Order: sequence, then C-alpha cells, then structure tokens
Amino acid sequence: MRKKPELLAPAGNMEKLKVAATFGADAVYLAGRFFGMRSMADNFETSEIEEAVSYCHQRGVKVYVTVNVMPRTDEYEKLTVYLKELEKAGVDALIVSDLGVFMTAKETVPKIPLHISTQASTVSTRTCREWQKLGAERIVLARELSLNEIKRINSELDGKGETEIFIHGSMCVAYSGRCLLSNYLTGRDANHGACAQPCRWEYRVAEIEEVKRPGERLVIEESGGETMTFSSRDLCMIEHIPELIESGAASFKIEGRMKSSCYAGIVTGVYRKAIDAWFNDPVSYKFDKTLASQLESVCHREYCTGFFFGGYTDKFNICRTPGYIKEQSALGLCIGYDKEKQMARFMQKNKFCAGDTVELVTPDMRTERFTVSEIYTENGEKTESVPHPKMIFDIKVPSEAKPYSILRAASEREF
Repeated sequence: MRKKPELLAPAGNMEKLKVAATFGADAVYLAGRFFGMRSMADNFETSEIEEAVSYCHQRGVKVYVTVNVMPRTDEYEKLTVYLKELEKAGVDALIVSDLGVFMTAKETVPKIPLHISTQASTVSTRTCREWQKLGAERIVLARELSLNEIKRINSELDGKGETEIFIHGSMCVAYSGRCLLSNYLTGRDANHGACAQPCRWEYRVAEIEEVKRPGERLVIEESGGETMTFSSRDLCMIEHIPELIESGAASFKIEGRMKSSCYAGIVTGVYRKAIDAWFNDPVSYKFDKTLASQLESVCHREYCTGFFFGGYTDKFNICRTPGYIKEQSALGLCIGYDKEKQMARFMQKNKFCAGDTVELVTPDMRTERFTVSEIYTENGEKTESVPHPKMIFDIKVPSEAKPYSILRAASEREF
C-alpha cells in the first residue's frame, strides 16, 4: 500500500497557519518579508516565523519557507543573513527556484532540506535527478505535467527523493508562473513577488485582422464583450484522490497564501477528509459529493482539472466569466467555548445580525446550520448586530465549537 501523501497547506499569516494546522494540514508553507513570490500576502516577520515553527512543531506539523524569487546580484548579502535567521527559527525546509539561491543555501545553511519550487519548471525525470545530485530533497513538479507524466517520473525515480504536486487553487497563464506580463504593463516584477496579476484583468477586444488578409476581420468576444484569454481557471482535484495517490507524489499542495482563513480551513479540511477516507478503505472508497459542495462554498474562480488529464491547448482551462464566482462569507473564527452555557466566542470577520441563518464548520468538517438567536459583546452586552471588524462576540451554538471552527453565512454571496 502506498505511503499517505503529505497535505501541504498555505499560510499567508499566523491566523491562516493556525487554521490550516487545525483543519488537518501535515505541513504549511509561508514566506518571510523578503525573497518570497507573494509579497502582497501578509507574510511573516522573522520573530513570527519562530513562533509559527514552535506552534506547528508542538502539533506535529512541518513548516516550509518559500525563498523562491530570482534575486539580483546586490541582494545576496541580505539573502545570506536571512537564511541564517531561518535556520535559527528551526524551519523544516526551504522552497527555492533559483540556482544561485540554491547554492547559497547549501553553503550557508547546509542542514536545512531544500525543495525545488514549481517555478524551476521541472518536467522530466532527468531534471529531477540532476537537482537531486546537487542536494535537493524534494522537487515540486511543474503544473503543466499530466497525471501520466507525473506517474512516470515517480516510477523512474523509484523512491529516490520526493516529488510534490499542486492539487488545488489558482493557476497561472505563464509557464509555472514565470511571467513578464506584470513587468511589462506595470513595472511590478512578477519574479520578485510583486505580480499585479494582469492576466486576471478584463480585456475588451472587438476584432482582429491578420496582416496578409486585409479586410478579413475576426471577432474576438466573450460574455459582455470581454475576453478572459489570459485568466486560468482554478485547479480542483477533489474528485480524483485515488489517481493522485497512485501518482506516487509525496506531497499534495494547496495554493492560496493570499486567500482567507476560511479558505485555508475549508479547503484543507476537505482534502484531509478525502485522503483519509481513501486510506481507511481504498477498496470501497467512493467520492463524497458533499466535499465538492464545500469547495464551492469558498472564494474561487471556475474549477477545472488543469493539465492532469492533458489540455495543453484546450480552452477549458480559460475562465469564461471574469473574477471570482461566489462564496459563503466567513463571519467569525471560534476562539473559545463555554460548554455549560453552550456559548461560543468568535473573532468577527464580516457583519451579520441576530436572526440570520448561519453555519458552523468544525475542523473535522462537521457542518451545522442554525439561526442566531442572540448576540453578546465581549463585555456581555446584548446587541442586534456585529458591525465592526475584529469585534469579539458570543452566540449560542447547537453543539461544541472547537478552536478555529468557522462561522459562515448560510447563503452564497455573488461577486
């Protein structure tokens, strides 16, 4: 029987890290303030990385830090200092893509395992082996590989080293995320973590004419006159857990460090439940459709299976509608529970009122729907609504609300 793959979840800040760990992540990946490809995420100060490592290690969860930008020559002195800080913090691995960063890490912090980022665009067994010869412990394979190609690579590696694959989240129109579109249009360097995401912009195009065929104009138009030619759909492989396990990948990665705590919890919890269900009984395993509906409840674009089943030029990977589709808004995160009073305390995320129908999602993905009868402030005063961000409030819940349980709206919000 295959070894259970690691479930690797995004951690854009400390709160998201704690939620992901609580909902079942085996490991989390995060970035410091420097040298990460998501500079628009909250990210972590060095002292916070130390706290994150301590929190996760107490719960058997690993912490990987992304150092996956492509730094210029004058940045290496600062990089060396930063790597030593990460070593002191006790991180479990570094995710790198640039050969210079890789070798600097080997020389500066040789005891920290090195994972090769998807941005290194690894698409072959030979490339994996060469990275391994240099000292890489794990290769995050390019997202442009099919499931059969991933299986072949893992078969040919024959247990020597690990591979990691993305199974859920945003994808990029550029090859493994190596894009210059943002630089060209805005001057923000996508390969330094400052991508402006112009691939997600709405472009209005009426028609196009080929130079050698004057007068023969082709109309390029989608819904409302806008084309989403650059915008990739989101990856979702929840219906294909058995195939993913059989691929031989050691780690299943969820994208989303810039998404919400609710996203980190729900998506991690869904894949945790599906993976565990297969390993509990692989012979009788059957896909649970309620898990797909949970993934529909979080902020997302149209879903697809990416390149896993082919699709190098297929249009199904391109969004038909602009932006995000819908979500059930997170209203609060549980930070305490009074068993005697059946009252749960929450940190507020969005406004809601007494009389609203809500849902409570616990870390084991149990979902209960109920109507909020009364709301109390942190000081015990009764209130009709929770209007302010980060307000602490108490409500009565139908059953125990464990720490980091998610309170969300019962209905979807359209974007």
